Amino acid sequence: MAQDSLFGIHAAALEVRSQRMGLLASNIANASTPGFKAKDLDFQSTLSAVEQSADAGGASDGAIRSATRYRLPTGPSLDGNTVELNAEQTAFAENAVQYQTTLSFLNGRIGQITRALKGE
Repeated sequence: MAQDSLFGIHAAALEVRSQRMGLLASNIANASTPGFKAKDLDFQSTLSAVEQSADAGGASDGAIRSATRYRLPTGPSLDGNTVELNAEQTAFAENAVQYQTTLSFLNGRIGQITRALKGE
């Protein structure tokens, strides 16, 4: 609970964004793998699930795993691969910017706490 009061929702948000980045990277890496099904997660619903599991004392990994969904392609390929490289790269870039923003906020918060402890 002390972590919640210090960092608020941002610690959970960073974890969800990190997991999403891994999914998107996997999609990009498997863009030419026949039969590969692209996966993604909705940030808002996953964050809510992670918060609920944390409130219940559970692990966030299960909440993230259960929120992972297969992405519906706009034009699936003939080999069954559902990765659309342009969409994946765009989603990855957006997620990376959001991840960096959350990380910057947390770094600022840690800096504030450090300065308070030093009495500055």
